[in-house]
Amino acid sequence: MAIALNRLPLLAAGAVSLFGGIVAGEGRLGWPVGDVDLMAVHGPLMICGFFGTVIGLERAVALGKPWGYGSPAATALGGLLLIAGLPVSGALALTLGSLIFTLMSLAVLRRQLEVFTAVLGLGGACWLAGNLVWLSTGTPLAAVPPWAAFLVLTIAGERLELSRFLPPWRWRIPTLLPVLVLLLAGAGAAAAKLDVAWSLFGLGLIVMTLWSLRNDVVRRTIRQPGLTRYVAVCLLSGYAWAALSGALMLGLALGEGGVRTDAALHALFIGFVFSMVFGHAPVILPAVLRVAVPYKPYFYGPLALLHASLALRLTGDLAGIHAVRQWGGLANAAALIIFIVTMLVTVIRAKR
Repeated sequence: MAIALNRLPLLAAGAVSLFGGIVAGEGRLGWPVGDVDLMAVHGPLMICGFFGTVIGLERAVALGKPWGYGSPAATALGGLLLIAGLPVSGALALTLGSLIFTLMSLAVLRRQLEVFTAVLGLGGACWLAGNLVWLSTGTPLAAVPPWAAFLVLTIAGERLELSRFLPPWRWRIPTLLPVLVLLLAGAGAAAAKLDVAWSLFGLGLIVMTLWSLRNDVVRRTIRQPGLTRYVAVCLLSGYAWAALSGALMLGLALGEGGVRTDAALHALFIGFVFSMVFGHAPVILPAVLRVAVPYKPYFYGPLALLHASLALRLTGDLAGIHAVRQWGGLANAAALIIFIVTMLVTVIRAKR
């Protein structure tokens, strides 16, 4: 019971990292937010502070071991330290959280030796590797591909688990291997500071999208009503953004800035990853917080705003129109906040 009561504060602390990352991202776009130091940790706050805490909490609940909660506790603390202007202490706490997360992944693998648990474990190892790269270099630039691999492989592993509900296909796992090789090669090349890192990773995203369209259950569940269709719409639209992100990454040099990099990364993290968050939240929140999140048709509102705002942002990026890019980024933030409010309102109404 004590562990269950501690879940909400951990999730709230992760949300603080999310809001800090949003503010930092808007500052990088030129909106007046003030704190330059916060802008420098936009990526770590979003990927490690928010996603690391949320995914770590989900994994700890599934593992059912008290020590597993050390992962989201450490990453939640790390995010708060980054916001407080203590980047070294924050990075150390986030690295500790990713280490415990990797140990949890190994424990899950020992308990259930399956391909999907191995993929989830590889994702955790990539997160730890990215944090070590960040600590050793003092900059998150080379850590972004391993961090991206953490999120992509986590999603791929969870979707692979659900593919067991499809008719057996002997090529399902063999055709997944090129996806894993390319994504891991991209992450490894980034750690080695090779410019080919993003090209390898981008090709991996494209191949992953093709594999998912053949092997993900959403190609069947899209025909069903209610929450099932909503989840499928989230996932299919997310795969489209992943493919676009992969195409934009081809030929992109490691550490290269500019609008193309902005477009590629946000198509991945906002378009793909957050689409998956929007789709899975109504399913995961009941398991983690033990609250009811009944499906409502208005769930499509924040999702539509997410995609429209991202399309606006990428248009501004690729057309070189900064004002369009700025407003698209601001609308991105609005979509995330509206989604959180939507979930909160739905939970409160369900309780009443």
